Amino acid sequence: MTTPYELPAGTPDAPRLTDAERERALAVLREGAAQGRLSHDTFLYRMERVLVARRPDELALLTADLETESTWTRRVVGAVEKMSAFTARIGRAWHAERLPKLLLPHPGPYPLRIGRDPVNGLRLSHETVSRLHAELSSQDGTWVLRDLGSTNGTTVNGRRVTGAVVVRAGDAVGFGQMSFRLSLN
Repeated sequence: MTTPYELPAGTPDAPRLTDAERERALAVLREGAAQGRLSHDTFLYRMERVLVARRPDELALLTADLETESTWTRRVVGAVEKMSAFTARIGRAWHAERLPKLLLPHPGPYPLRIGRDPVNGLRLSHETVSRLHAELSSQDGTWVLRDLGSTNGTTVNGRRVTGAVVVRAGDAVGFGQMSFRLSLN
């Protein structure tokens, strides 16, 4: 017995799949799952089938119900996404230049603790900054920013830090609602 996503036995051989075709099918499945058009179980099942598929017609069966947009629609949406990303980058660049500088300290054996508590090396008196918010340390010539379980989060270039992340001069860092641009001088 075949499922709706399997070809019947005896189907003539089609050309072998390329990696690009397989990746495109996986991208369609990911997008369908992200849009809520596939359940998690269906997404996993179809993903496994894509990975073991041998012919393009097998991929077509797995993605046929998800490909409803025309080529023209995909191009327009892609152009809008690119313009949106471009304007967001301009906004971040404009904002980053206006941020106050946070000088990177001289590397030492102890990290620079950042927070509201007076025991921190950098005390930030703002209600969105936790008492022990984050720490900045130099490890083998690389600066690492680590969130210490803060309530309102630590960000680097607009992205929330979970754990530790490498930072460098010019990065925009945020502690709660306070933002700075890292600088060497």
